[in-house]
Amino acid sequence: MSLQPPATAHGAGETAPSVRQFGVFLDNKVGKLLELLQLFDEQPGLQVAAFSVVDSSDHAVVRLIFTNADAARVVLRSHHYTFSEVDLLVVELPEGKSLTNICLHLLGAELNIRFAYPVMLRSEASPIVAIAVDDHILAGQILMRKRFRMLGEEDLA
Repeated sequence: MSLQPPATAHGAGETAPSVRQFGVFLDNKVGKLLELLQLFDEQPGLQVAAFSVVDSSDHAVVRLIFTNADAARVVLRSHHYTFSEVDLLVVELPEGKSLTNICLHLLGAELNIRFAYPVMLRSEASPIVAIAVDDHILAGQILMRKRFRMLGEEDLA
Protein backbone atom coordinates (compact mmCIF):
# COMPACT_ATOMS: atom_id res chain seq x y z
CA MET A 1 0.00 0.00 0.00
CA SER A 2 1.44 3.38 -0.97
CA LEU A 3 0.65 6.57 0.83
CA GLN A 4 -0.38 9.59 -1.20
CA PRO A 5 0.39 13.13 -0.06
CA PRO A 6 -2.66 15.17 0.89
CA ALA A 7 -4.14 17.47 -1.72
CA THR A 8 -3.02 21.06 -1.33
CA ALA A 9 -4.28 24.37 -2.61
CA HIS A 10 -1.21 24.56 -4.83
CA GLY A 11 -2.49 21.83 -7.12
CA ALA A 12 -6.19 22.57 -6.88
CA GLY A 13 -8.29 24.31 -9.49
CA GLU A 14 -7.61 25.84 -12.85
CA THR A 15 -4.14 27.09 -13.64
CA ALA A 16 -3.86 30.76 -14.57
CA PRO A 17 -2.11 31.63 -17.81
CA SER A 18 1.39 32.99 -17.47
CA VAL A 19 3.55 35.09 -19.75
CA ARG A 20 7.25 34.65 -20.44
CA GLN A 21 9.50 37.55 -19.45
CA PHE A 22 13.02 37.96 -20.81
CA GLY A 23 15.64 39.65 -18.65
CA VAL A 24 18.24 40.96 -21.11
CA PHE A 25 21.64 42.02 -19.79
CA LEU A 26 23.09 45.17 -21.38
CA ASP A 27 26.18 47.25 -20.86
CA ASN A 28 25.09 50.48 -19.20
CA LYS A 29 26.05 52.65 -22.17
CA VAL A 30 24.19 55.29 -24.13
CA GLY A 31 22.21 53.80 -27.03
CA LYS A 32 22.21 50.13 -25.92
CA LEU A 33 18.48 50.11 -25.10
CA LEU A 34 17.69 51.68 -28.47
CA GLU A 35 19.76 49.02 -30.27
CA LEU A 36 17.90 46.27 -28.45
CA LEU A 37 14.42 47.67 -29.09
CA GLN A 38 15.12 48.32 -32.78
CA LEU A 39 15.73 44.58 -33.29
CA PHE A 40 12.08 43.91 -32.56
CA ASP A 41 10.74 46.76 -34.69
CA GLU A 42 12.04 44.84 -37.71
CA GLN A 43 10.17 41.61 -36.85
CA PRO A 44 6.66 41.15 -38.28
CA GLY A 45 4.16 39.90 -35.72
CA LEU A 46 6.46 40.63 -32.79
CA GLN A 47 5.91 43.57 -30.48
CA VAL A 48 7.18 44.60 -27.08
CA ALA A 49 4.13 44.44 -24.80
CA ALA A 50 5.88 45.64 -21.63
CA PHE A 51 9.33 46.59 -20.41
CA SER A 52 11.18 47.74 -17.34
CA VAL A 53 14.80 48.78 -16.89
CA VAL A 54 16.83 48.10 -13.77
CA ASP A 55 20.27 49.64 -13.96
CA SER A 56 23.48 49.71 -11.99
CA SER A 57 26.76 51.50 -12.60
CA ASP A 58 28.12 49.03 -15.16
CA HIS A 59 25.13 47.11 -16.55
CA ALA A 60 21.38 47.15 -16.92
CA VAL A 61 18.76 44.43 -16.96
CA VAL A 62 15.90 45.12 -19.34
CA ARG A 63 12.81 43.10 -18.49
CA LEU A 64 10.70 42.51 -21.59
CA ILE A 65 7.38 40.85 -22.37
CA PHE A 66 6.60 40.19 -26.03
CA THR A 67 3.55 39.26 -28.05
CA ASN A 68 5.43 36.13 -29.22
CA ALA A 69 7.97 34.72 -26.75
CA ASP A 70 9.30 32.04 -29.12
CA ALA A 71 10.07 34.58 -31.85
CA ALA A 72 11.67 36.94 -29.32
CA ARG A 73 13.93 34.15 -28.06
CA VAL A 74 15.13 33.47 -31.62
CA VAL A 75 15.94 37.16 -32.16
CA LEU A 76 17.81 37.47 -28.87
CA ARG A 77 19.85 34.33 -29.50
CA SER A 78 20.66 35.25 -33.11
CA HIS A 79 22.06 38.59 -31.92
CA HIS A 80 24.03 36.94 -29.09
CA TYR A 81 22.31 38.69 -26.19
CA THR A 82 22.67 37.25 -22.70
CA PHE A 83 19.23 36.79 -21.16
CA SER A 84 17.18 34.85 -18.65
CA GLU A 85 13.56 33.77 -18.78
CA VAL A 86 10.88 33.63 -16.10
CA ASP A 87 7.10 33.24 -16.05
CA LEU A 88 5.02 36.16 -14.81
CA LEU A 89 1.35 36.77 -14.18
CA VAL A 90 -0.36 39.46 -16.21
CA VAL A 91 -3.42 40.80 -14.42
CA GLU A 92 -6.14 43.12 -15.66
CA LEU A 93 -7.38 45.73 -13.17
CA PRO A 94 -11.02 46.41 -14.06
CA GLU A 95 -13.18 49.06 -12.44
CA GLY A 96 -13.41 48.40 -8.70
CA LYS A 97 -10.21 46.35 -8.43
CA SER A 98 -6.77 47.78 -7.67
CA LEU A 99 -3.17 46.95 -6.97
CA THR A 100 -4.07 47.17 -3.29
CA ASN A 101 -6.57 44.32 -3.78
CA ILE A 102 -3.89 42.17 -5.45
CA CYS A 103 -1.45 42.86 -2.61
CA LEU A 104 -4.04 42.02 0.06
CA HIS A 105 -5.03 38.73 -1.58
CA LEU A 106 -1.43 37.63 -2.08
CA LEU A 107 -0.44 38.71 1.42
CA GLY A 108 -3.23 36.51 2.77
CA ALA A 109 -1.46 33.54 1.15
CA GLU A 110 1.96 34.79 2.33
CA LEU A 111 3.10 35.31 -1.26
CA ASN A 112 5.67 37.99 -1.99
CA ILE A 113 5.57 40.24 -5.06
CA ARG A 114 9.20 40.40 -6.25
CA PHE A 115 8.57 43.10 -8.85
CA ALA A 116 5.80 44.54 -11.02
CA TYR A 117 5.43 46.87 -13.98
CA PRO A 118 2.65 48.04 -16.34
CA VAL A 119 1.83 46.41 -19.67
CA MET A 120 1.66 48.77 -22.64
CA LEU A 121 -0.28 46.87 -25.31
CA ARG A 122 -4.03 46.60 -24.95
CA SER A 123 -7.03 48.28 -26.53
CA GLU A 124 -9.39 48.10 -23.54
CA ALA A 125 -9.55 50.86 -20.97
CA SER A 126 -8.57 48.70 -17.97
CA PRO A 127 -4.97 48.95 -16.80
CA ILE A 128 -2.85 45.80 -16.88
CA VAL A 129 0.11 44.91 -14.69
CA ALA A 130 2.76 42.18 -14.93
CA ILE A 131 3.78 40.73 -11.57
CA ALA A 132 6.49 38.33 -10.48
CA VAL A 133 5.63 36.37 -7.36
CA ASP A 134 7.18 33.61 -5.27
CA ASP A 135 4.74 31.03 -6.67
CA HIS A 136 2.95 32.13 -9.85
CA ILE A 137 0.74 29.04 -10.00
CA LEU A 138 -0.73 29.55 -6.51
CA ALA A 139 -0.91 33.33 -6.97
CA GLY A 140 -2.75 32.89 -10.27
CA GLN A 141 -5.28 30.52 -8.70
CA ILE A 142 -5.89 32.95 -5.84
CA LEU A 143 -6.37 35.94 -8.13
CA MET A 144 -8.70 34.01 -10.44
CA ARG A 145 -10.81 32.97 -7.43
CA LYS A 146 -10.98 36.66 -6.51
CA ARG A 147 -12.33 37.37 -10.02
CA PHE A 148 -9.26 39.00 -11.53
CA ARG A 149 -8.81 38.38 -15.25
CA MET A 150 -5.46 36.73 -15.97
CA LEU A 151 -3.98 37.26 -19.42
CA GLY A 152 -1.79 34.98 -21.50
CA GLU A 153 0.55 35.78 -24.37
CA GLU A 154 -2.28 35.36 -26.91
CA ASP A 155 -4.24 38.12 -25.12
CA LEU A 156 -1.39 40.63 -25.62
CA ALA A 157 -1.26 40.39 -29.43
